[in-house]
Amino acid sequence: MERSDEMLIERYIQQDGDLKQNVEDHRKLEAALADFNKRIYLTPQEEIEKKRLQKLKLVSKDRIYAILAKYRKSA
Repeated sequence: MERSDEMLIERYIQQDGDLKQNVEDHRKLEAALADFNKRIYLTPQEEIEKKRLQKLKLVSKDRIYAILAKYRKSA
């Protein structure tokens, strides 16, 4: 994420519950994926779970950017 995006998040996270939830979800998914990435070998089920988490992380990032776009327009 770019610094300008991070600044917008810091500015609006306390007043926008949706933004806060999506940022928290994104961070949790990032941590879960980091755990998978530390492993040398993943079982087929773990590979599927990793892919699922990656997709969810991307969805949460898209939601964050959509919310930030709303704030950029109003600024």
